[in-house]
Formats: sequence, structure tokens, C-alpha cells
Amino acid sequence: MIAGVIAAVAFVLICLLVVMLRYMYRHKGTYHTNEAKGTEFAESADAALKNDPTLQDAMDESRKEYFI
Repeated sequence: MIAGVIAAVAFVLICLLVVMLRYMYRHKGTYHTNEAKGTEFAESADAALKNDPTLQDAMDESRKEYFI
């Protein structure tokens, strides 16, 4: 009886380990960024921000802020 319970727990732990390793292997190195598309070739940060359509309304040329 005790051997059956131990075997069942060991089987469940091995299954969980296999599922976890498979998930980690399939998602290895994948990440998502929220950077604007097409800004990697911009000459400066100002040029990249000027071409970003989501920031067109929010930009004011007189005040520039840079967050480091």
C-alpha cells in the first residue's frame, strides 16, 4: 500500500518535471519588447521619437526630457 502511494507521488513529480523542462526549452530566449518599430536605424533619440506616430501629439519641441 505504502509502495503504491510512493510510486504514484514519484510518477506525478516526474511528469511535472518533464512538463516544466519542456516549457523552459520551448520558451528559451524569447522575450517581447515595447519599442517602436523602425527606430533602430535612427540617428539619435530625438529622431527616433519624432518618427514615432504614438508620440506625435505628446511631443513638445521646447521641452525635452531624457530618462536614464
